[in-house]
Parts: sequence; structure tokens; C-alpha cells
Amino acid sequence: VQLVESGGGVVQPGGSLRLSCVASGFTFSSYGMSWYRQAPGKERELVASISSTGGSSNYADSMKGRFTISRDNAKNTVYLQMNSLKPEDTAVYYCKGSRGAYAYWGQGTQVTVSS
Repeated sequence: VQLVESGGGVVQPGGSLRLSCVASGFTFSSYGMSWYRQAPGKERELVASISSTGGSSNYADSMKGRFTISRDNAKNTVYLQMNSLKPEDTAVYYCKGSRGAYAYWGQGTQVTVSS
């Protein structure tokens, strides 16, 4: 099982980034997918989640209207489009696949929002 995130980097406040997470080794289309983030000295927090079919999604309050989660089951990939980025969005972003008692995590990708 592998989840590989990409797309992180350094961006100025107000900028945008699109994160990708490519999954392998499990039936991607049967799993709900989520993005989490962890800032230095803070606990890991849920950013957004999307159902296995992509028909429903949820966001943490501070991300609503700025972030969009989506998935392409044909490509085994989940995305996180991040707009209007703020310095407080700086964190390592992780994707997670979950189904019942099963959960898989990626290694994370660093996002730094700084002028």
C-alpha cells in the first residue's frame, strides 16, 4: 500500500497550490479519502474529506470556501486545491485513505506560505 503526496512548496500569501495524492495497493474507489495537516508544535488536524464515489465532501471550518477536495477514481488520485493561502496554512499535508477499520497514510508534503 502506498499513498504518495506531491504539489507542496513555498507560496506567497494569497497564492494557490494544488496537492495530489496517488494511491496504490488497495481498491482506491472503495475508500473514503481525506487530507490532514500538521503544523510545527500542533496536533494533526482534518482539512477535508471526500466519499469513495466523490459524491460528498466535508471541510474544516477554516478551509471552507478556500480549499476544494476532489478525486479521480480512474487515476487513483485525490486532490486538494488550495486558494487564498495564509501563513497559518503552513504545515505538512497528509492524505489518508480509510474504510472501516483500515486506514492508510502518506508521508506528507510540505506547504509553506510566506512572503
